[in-house]
Amino acid sequence: MVTTSDRQTAAEAVTAHERILTYAQALNEALREEMRRDPTVFVMGEDVAAWGGGGVFAVTRGLAEEFGTERVRDTPISEEAIVAVAVGAAASGSRPVAELMYVDFVGLAMEPLVNQAAKLRYMFGGKVSVPMVLRTQQGAGRGNAAQHSQSLEAWFCHVPGLKVVTPSTPADAKGLLVSAIRDDNPVVFLEHKLLYGTKGHVPAGAYTIPLGVADVKRPGRHITVVGVHMMVLKALQAADQLAEEGIELEVIDPRTLVPLDEATIVESVKKTGRLIVTHEAATRGGYGAEIVARVVELAFDYLDAPPVRVCAKDVPIPYSAVLEEAALPQVTDLVTAARALMHDEV
Repeated sequence: MVTTSDRQTAAEAVTAHERILTYAQALNEALREEMRRDPTVFVMGEDVAAWGGGGVFAVTRGLAEEFGTERVRDTPISEEAIVAVAVGAAASGSRPVAELMYVDFVGLAMEPLVNQAAKLRYMFGGKVSVPMVLRTQQGAGRGNAAQHSQSLEAWFCHVPGLKVVTPSTPADAKGLLVSAIRDDNPVVFLEHKLLYGTKGHVPAGAYTIPLGVADVKRPGRHITVVGVHMMVLKALQAADQLAEEGIELEVIDPRTLVPLDEATIVESVKKTGRLIVTHEAATRGGYGAEIVARVVELAFDYLDAPPVRVCAKDVPIPYSAVLEEAALPQVTDLVTAARALMHDEV
């Protein structure tokens, strides 16, 4: 016999499953839940407590009111100081989540990040850990010009000792941020400025998504597309268009670039025989080249055509809307590349 209580429980479960949050709200929820769970977690950065809005992208909104300014700390405008203090705090028992307003400013903080955070655990033989998260946003598409529009994930991926996370959906953003905060290693958590307002289903309550596990966002038979951040969404749009022509894209979101889920990507390529990698970072030296190299090493005999990169032009991101669009990879570029692959025109 089904009771009223059973029906309420089932209804609550459905409601929780169907909860819609923005990407920014999902990140905020992850921070809030982890700060409640673990008193060693604190947030720091420029204007993370000020204005009552939670920083320029509102991700930390309301945290200062709940946890106070000891655990939600506004900092001076010094990226080097923010990261250096986070490294020291992490090495001495805290779990700081440091925020840089734009990834473009990370050059000012590379010494403490690359020479300290990434290396201390190794150099001290595991006796010291650095459980810090560096949150920052990257990407283009809203006319912020060359100094506020870069995608620099390849910089961090090149440094042994750093983990690199690139969520593309609200649910992934929350689950991956929780995992990053709980990790005993330094994690660079990259968000995309155009994703903050996107919406999606986010489970209620605490949950984690393991670092190093990719997600197949759309299954397909003909071409594997591995995308980063906004390019996952654009790849899904391209897949919708190409499906009308009988071309099926399998869209994979690696979610973390370090560690990289090679197995999921390789198994997909073994099935499809074709590969497109796509990101907003410049083509030259981009992380897409690393993905291509690993596929060639591990699944060369399964490839029916050379892998293709659909990435940004090797130019600074322009301010002009028309030029910015031309510099960035678009849905039409993915469609064109996929058609060429299917017709052996690469």
